Amino acid sequence: MDEKKIIDAMTKDRRALHQIPELEFELYKTHEYVKTQLESLGYETHTIAKTGVIALLKGNSDETIAFRSDMDALSVLEKTNLPFESKHPGAMHACGHDGHMALLLGFARHAKTYQSLNKNIAFLFQPAEEEPGGAQVIIEEGVLERFNITKIFGFHLYPELEEGKIGLIDGPALARSGIFDVTIQGKSAHGAQPHEGNDSITPAIELIGKYQNIINKMVDPFHPTVMCIGTIKGGEARNIVAQNTVFEGTVRTFNETDYAHIKDKMRHMAKDIENSYGVSVDVNITDFYPAVVNDSKLFTLVDNALDDTMKSYIRPMMFAEDFSYYQQIIPGFFMMLGVRNEDKKYVHPLHSCYFNFDEKVLINGIKTYDLILKKMNIV
Repeated sequence: MDEKKIIDAMTKDRRALHQIPELEFELYKTHEYVKTQLESLGYETHTIAKTGVIALLKGNSDETIAFRSDMDALSVLEKTNLPFESKHPGAMHACGHDGHMALLLGFARHAKTYQSLNKNIAFLFQPAEEEPGGAQVIIEEGVLERFNITKIFGFHLYPELEEGKIGLIDGPALARSGIFDVTIQGKSAHGAQPHEGNDSITPAIELIGKYQNIINKMVDPFHPTVMCIGTIKGGEARNIVAQNTVFEGTVRTFNETDYAHIKDKMRHMAKDIENSYGVSVDVNITDFYPAVVNDSKLFTLVDNALDDTMKSYIRPMMFAEDFSYYQQIIPGFFMMLGVRNEDKKYVHPLHSCYFNFDEKVLINGIKTYDLILKKMNIV
């Protein structure tokens, strides 16, 4: 493996992609860049999920092993002041998907050096991971069946892990997620005559407290679960009884039974607030991504493939990822690639407007994929 050549190519790709961040399925420039690079390497490309791309390296079998990268960016105003910062104001690759694409393009370059393959390799570039879930669309389009994909692997950059380390988790890795919007409607009145109205702020505050109590008192403490209420908006002016109050949040858990229980309690508590305060409470809960659950056989395979100096066993995390949809159909394994470097101040969390990393770490992702294929006797 010519590491310097591959790192240089990945650096070029990452920085070019970083400048053209796009959202959800509207990834036209990103799609064209990825497609052009793959075709320049001699791959035949196929468009999937509107702006996704898949390419195949043929082996001596109909069975295909897929390696996946997400493609979309976030609605974040970049503040890195990098010479290659986003040219699309208000959009940024703040979650490392530019690095994921560069890594997979680098692997596609390296894979061209394989003398023979016992199975096909698919390079799967997927839109809309952040939302609304491009993996589900790819599955619905029949891509897994069309290319006979039987196993899938993926990486995510992770700033909490030492630069270059491969983070491994057996079993549940990333949480099931749901989002909720709660609207409390009362009646407006002058603040000097509160009895003429029906305040919505006070019942909202009480309902938020009740919701937090679900996690504290009504879920098995040995089942990791979080609820975050991130926004609350209510009222029109300081001297007017607030007619409407809205708050929004998210729930994360690994246990589907707990998740259903939490949703049921949220709705029942809303009814209690309605009866107590005479307000109207609308609870809208949207199920988001299922939990990412790594296949134990694939964990063992990857664990045995990697040298102890390369890997680190890490705890499950409450982030959500639509890689989980693939795992509901075929065995899949999702790994973390450490990018933390305190000397270079690469310490900012995912989704931060300051997020950055050193592209040289991406070579460890390629080495990992290479070792996986060798352990599977595919190369």
